[in-house]
Amino acid sequence: MNKGKIILAYSGGLDTSVILKWLIEKGYEVIAYVADVGQDDDFEEVKKKALKVGASKVFIKDLREEFVSDYIFPALKANAVYENQYLLGTALARPLIAKHQIGIAEQEKAEIVSHGATGKGNDQVRFELSYYALNPKIKILSPWKTQEFLDQFKGRTDMLAYAKKQNIPVKATASKPYSEDDNLMHISHEAGILEDPKYKAEKDMFTKMVAPQDAPDKETHLEIHFKDGLPVKVINRDDNRLYSKPLELFMFLNKVGGQNGIGLLDMVENRFVGIKSRGVYETPAGTILLKAHMDIEGIAMDREVMRLRNMLSPVFSELVYNGFWFSPEMDFLRAAIDKSQEFIDGIVYLTLYKGNVIIDGRESPSSLYDKELSSMDIEGGFDQKDSSGFIKINAIRLMAHNAIIRKKGKVL
Repeated sequence: MNKGKIILAYSGGLDTSVILKWLIEKGYEVIAYVADVGQDDDFEEVKKKALKVGASKVFIKDLREEFVSDYIFPALKANAVYENQYLLGTALARPLIAKHQIGIAEQEKAEIVSHGATGKGNDQVRFELSYYALNPKIKILSPWKTQEFLDQFKGRTDMLAYAKKQNIPVKATASKPYSEDDNLMHISHEAGILEDPKYKAEKDMFTKMVAPQDAPDKETHLEIHFKDGLPVKVINRDDNRLYSKPLELFMFLNKVGGQNGIGLLDMVENRFVGIKSRGVYETPAGTILLKAHMDIEGIAMDREVMRLRNMLSPVFSELVYNGFWFSPEMDFLRAAIDKSQEFIDGIVYLTLYKGNVIIDGRESPSSLYDKELSSMDIEGGFDQKDSSGFIKINAIRLMAHNAIIRKKGKVL
């Protein structure tokens, strides 16, 4: 009995391979959709595997350029960092993946979409909110929230046994100590042995970068050019090579950043569903670009605009993390942030060295920095005597507040 077509977001890993076969057994025609967002996979092998397991079709979409230009760079303009640390690598990829999954569903006249995200994590929310936003009539079959699936698969051991029984080729073993999510922005490591928050992530875990202490004892010198808050050119000042296309400059920064041990993060974060989670992240290019972008803003952004934008950045980050990329509030924030970036132009000069991004200098045609105004050695443009009135005006409310305190007999 054919229950209809399902478009499954397929990675080729254990979970989605088992889900693919399980859905077929339940009577669905399953079309596998593989999104290339920069993960280190052999996509032809992934396609062969999906067809072997039983997919009626396999779509492989190269989304790398779109990922950098339309998702990573807008987050960079917002200085988006979740809980002051996480650069949102996984969260930024999910709405892009969902967007093209919905597109394939419309193309193939499929009424159902599916994914392999669990009922405890953030990704289920990110995928499903995006699905509904893009197609309110779409039906979602989420196996990890289906009782029949949960009864059959209590955990990884059951899935490995099923894969063996069904002759599904999987690289995973019962002893694999953690799970990973890889894309252009980062690779994350979580679960398994990392669920112990005091367990130290070992160096052999890292794939996008070397451990900072193992990076070469040699500096790498770069300049990053910005226009309207976006990186438009990166020059390696050691060999004068230039990278100007979004994908190529991002891939170069990932490579050179990884070689210098840039971008390691180990944190415990708060998932949207209310559970704390420990993750280890490698984000070389994102870390470099964020540091450079914040620096060029320092010379080219008005103080009050920066103050307001900095109030919006954590809100933007939470919306991304929680899965609200396709939302009216995100549209509003992106418009405001784009406005804040109109004069963020210039060059940042920096050095990479053993896990550190060291700013060497910056210049901007939109510079608000006035050497004569700032200088302690040059008189001009600012009468220092005016500061007395400025201080007195700002002291009025402080004096009034402390007068009330004294009336109550309290001492500061």
